[in-house]
Amino acid sequence: MDTLWTPWRMAYILGDKPEGCVLCDKPRDDRDRDNLLLHRGRHCYVIMNLFPYNPGHLLIAPYKHTASFEQLDQETIVEATTLLSASMGILRAAVSPHGFNVGMNIGKVAGAGIDEHVHMHIVPRWGGDTNFMPVISDTRVVPEALASTYDHLLPFFEKLES
Repeated sequence: MDTLWTPWRMAYILGDKPEGCVLCDKPRDDRDRDNLLLHRGRHCYVIMNLFPYNPGHLLIAPYKHTASFEQLDQETIVEATTLLSASMGILRAAVSPHGFNVGMNIGKVAGAGIDEHVHMHIVPRWGGDTNFMPVISDTRVVPEALASTYDHLLPFFEKLES
């Protein structure tokens, strides 16, 4: 069995949690750059993960607050999967990953950090993107600031239709 070490996420795990639902609150705010929100669709939006596993780690979330994928209507499911495909294409064009991890953690027991609002993760992966730093020195090396990644990805997302 492989172990995925993610000690840099302790800031999220131990940090103060905002009141309410962050995945409901972020799209209600009009500060997309501050919130790392890249695209607004009719039923779903794309946002960068504030505590990424890798640069370009994106979330696709419905505007509807629900804890489970099967509670979404057909239009929302179609848009979510369409945004998943489009986001993977954008990441391929923008940052040339060698592969992706894509998935959903539904429920706390399944690893959901935000278990009350269903969302999908897209994590770009590169050969050799893990190294000794997290294991030996409890340090994660993310080679680009979130704001820089946002500025790099935004022009690609601006070309998507809502």
